[in-house]
Amino acid sequence: MYIDRLLRLIAGSFTLISLALAHYHDPRWLWFTAFIGLNLLQSGFTNWCPMMTILKKLGVPQLPPQGCQK
Repeated sequence: MYIDRLLRLIAGSFTLISLALAHYHDPRWLWFTAFIGLNLLQSGFTNWCPMMTILKKLGVPQLPPQGCQK
């Protein structure tokens, strides 16, 4: 799996988890949902996201090898 796809999976999962926590536990979890949204918004402008830095340090490949498009 590559950084772009994994980043979208993580952001979507965090959003759904925070919404479930806000619904079943405490509405203040919506602040985490807002943080995720703001982070995605700023990464659209700056092309930088903290999670991408973490994934790169963990060794997740950024792009598939040339000639291997899936």
